Amino acid sequence: MPPAAELLPGTLDLLILKAVSLGPLHGYGVLLRIGQISGDALRIEQGALYPALYRLERQELLSTEWGVSENNRRAKYYELTAAGRRRLRDETAGWERLVAAMGAALATRRGEV
Repeated sequence: MPPAAELLPGTLDLLILKAVSLGPLHGYGVLLRIGQISGDALRIEQGALYPALYRLERQELLSTEWGVSENNRRAKYYELTAAGRRRLRDETAGWERLVAAMGAALATRRGEV
């Protein structure tokens, strides 16, 4: 397995929003989902995840509801709000523009400029 990729500043919130957009998750489930959707290339530390979840909840991008996890423990489940869906859409569009621009820049060959 290749080494884990480093997260760029500001990307954790976007990854959390994407993970939760695929269905309601508890905190540890968010960690697992990010690993799953990134092919295990991205690993998030719990010490970074929970403050980010709290921040997104305070910004009203995530809503929460208490439930029972698959191992019968009480867990807080996170779900996207309408504002969270808008933020995910906007941030995704921004990243797609950045990726296209970086791809074009890195693909440029000598003599093409």
